[in-house]
Amino acid sequence: MKPTVRRLPALALASAALLVVAACGGSGGSSDSGGGGSSGEPSAGGVLNMLGTGDVDYMDPNVSYYSVGYSALRLWSRQLFTYPAVQGQTTTAAPDLAEEIPTADNGGISKDGTTYTIKLRSGAQWNTDPARPVTAADMVRGVERTCNPVQPFGGIPDFATLIEGYQDFCDGFSKVDQTPKAIAAYIDDTDLPGVVAKDDSTVVFTLTQPASFFVDMLTLPAFSPAPEEVLDYLPGSQDLGQHQVSDGPYQIESWNPTKEIVFTRNPAWTADSDPIRKAYVDKVVVNETVSQESVQQQLQTGNASADMEFGTFPPPSQLPGLISANDPNLNLGETASTNPYIVFNTVSPNNGGALGKTEVRQALEHALNRDNIIQVYGGPKVNPPLTHVLPPGIVGSEDFDPYPYDVAKAKSLLAEAGHADGLTLKFLYRSSSEGSTKAFQTVQQDLSDAGVKVEGVPSPDADFYTKYLQEPTAARSGVWDLSLSGWGPDWYGNAALSFFGPLFSGEPSFPPVGSNFGFYENPATNKLIDQASAAPDESTAASLWAKADQQVMEDAPFFPITSPLNPNYHATQVNNAIYLPAIQNFDPANVWLSPDMQGG
Repeated sequence: MKPTVRRLPALALASAALLVVAACGGSGGSSDSGGGGSSGEPSAGGVLNMLGTGDVDYMDPNVSYYSVGYSALRLWSRQLFTYPAVQGQTTTAAPDLAEEIPTADNGGISKDGTTYTIKLRSGAQWNTDPARPVTAADMVRGVERTCNPVQPFGGIPDFATLIEGYQDFCDGFSKVDQTPKAIAAYIDDTDLPGVVAKDDSTVVFTLTQPASFFVDMLTLPAFSPAPEEVLDYLPGSQDLGQHQVSDGPYQIESWNPTKEIVFTRNPAWTADSDPIRKAYVDKVVVNETVSQESVQQQLQTGNASADMEFGTFPPPSQLPGLISANDPNLNLGETASTNPYIVFNTVSPNNGGALGKTEVRQALEHALNRDNIIQVYGGPKVNPPLTHVLPPGIVGSEDFDPYPYDVAKAKSLLAEAGHADGLTLKFLYRSSSEGSTKAFQTVQQDLSDAGVKVEGVPSPDADFYTKYLQEPTAARSGVWDLSLSGWGPDWYGNAALSFFGPLFSGEPSFPPVGSNFGFYENPATNKLIDQASAAPDESTAASLWAKADQQVMEDAPFFPITSPLNPNYHATQVNNAIYLPAIQNFDPANVWLSPDMQGG
């Protein structure tokens, strides 16, 4: 969820403490429905009150790569294709701004599979004064903004070499002055051959090779259209966030970062132009100052000022009780993610650069007790173990465990690497999260058994990615050695590229462009990624992705923990609560509130 990320990440596609971009849906302690309290006819109106502990990463669709950011974007930003809040279809791309899914039969995909011609539906408008249509030129501008020199999109490695001319366009963009004027001039004066506006309502994508997953890739908010007004501001800036232009059912009335977001109806939006969002409520208010424990308490209490979570989940310690009670307002959704995981900072100068040694990282893999960490996140029922890169449900996933828990082996490897006296490592974690805090404490205890001292580096949610993981100097200067992060697919099924591209593809995936936060690089892995991406069929791709998984785990740049079920909770008055894996939450654009509990 992604993110994500987050993705970032998502973007970049979370468990009870971390959010990124993620996968499928479920409810009431299971994973096959969207939530209780959905009987009767929908009741329009009211205020949807969302409570949370943190903020979006960026109020900018072409930049955001974080599931919390995606959750907000769902309300005011539209894409060519997205995932609908329809049971059984939440991981199947559906037309949003596009009229239809392109295929070879309808002329949308060329015979060689490298050209996608997409027609925009009529009626979608920006909330400008006066309102004006969303055009193909806006789509081109949005894609071009993804690699801006100020804050590029974190999932660029997914498509950097796939879209014709994109890498060259971005190479030139990187040399542009970081000012709105210079950025606007480059976008206005520089063509991107692989994304062209054929006319006002037709956009054409040209690829360097066939990619059967391309339509699903286009569900990424990074491919959202961008109106010309955004060029007056720096990409990803708070200033832009305060002046964003909307093409969705809601608009940003106000945004007080880390405090509150208020969304009100967009008068330029019409229901018949949007097949995805019903937009039942009149207003959405996000309170970002509530603790994780307080959010859960208020949602269970039953008052009209607490409806849904935003950027948080039920505390892990409360999950067993909620599951045991079969609480109908609890949703456990499948994620096809690796979340959380522990990333090793391979460029840290601490301990004489010890984490740059494969043997040291392999020692840490053996010293960490996966079962102990899973327990603090709510136990194995919601956190089935994951011991390698690709989770179940992703093409190429094969089950293997290269590093069983073995303290003696860990000590032996440390001694062989010249660190018989141990190490002192800095662990970055989110201080507001129960799961993240307890995971740090568990890791601290586990590693102490192998002679490794662990010191905490607590971070507020709002700073965790933007000031630490996405900031290269924080890693290279040794601000942190270990950190919790998480990841899920940017799309589904044949989606291994959305793991390996942003996380393990070497320099192209280094932050801030990618989400390879530990700066892992191995040419052997990169070669396998290239081969798998260009595979002629899914079976061949699966074999190559499995080999890439084996190679990454041999190099030990991270410690996978679980592919969790994602817990979400909503108040009883919330109806039609459909879990969307892509945002790791119920879809706020499609819920409705019981008539007697419509907030204020």
